[in-house]
Amino acid sequence: MKYLLQVDFPYQGPFKEKFTETMTDLAHDIANEEGLIWKIWTENEETKEGGGVYVFDNINDVNRYATKHTKRLEAFGFSDIRTKIFEINEALSAINKITF
Repeated sequence: MKYLLQVDFPYQGPFKEKFTETMTDLAHDIANEEGLIWKIWTENEETKEGGGVYVFDNINDVNRYATKHTKRLEAFGFSDIRTKIFEINEALSAINKITF
C-alpha cells in the first residue's frame, strides 16, 4: 500500500525561479526522508498558496513526516497548514499511467 500526503498553506512568496532558489536546500533534505517515493512541489502566486504532494511507501513514515513537516513550517512562521493523508488505489492509478 502506498500513501499520499497533501500539504498546503498560505504563502506570500517568493514564486517561480526565486522559489526554486529559496527552497533548493530544503528539497535536498526532503529527498532523504525515510519512506518517501516522490514529492511534487506546488505553488500558486494568484491565490498565495504553497505546498506539496508526496507519496510514501508506508503509513508510519507518512504520519511521522506530516508531523515533522508541519512543525518545520510553523518554525518558519507559516500557519493554517493543512495536511491530508490518503491511501492510493494503485490499480486505478496504473490505468492513468501512474506506477510505483
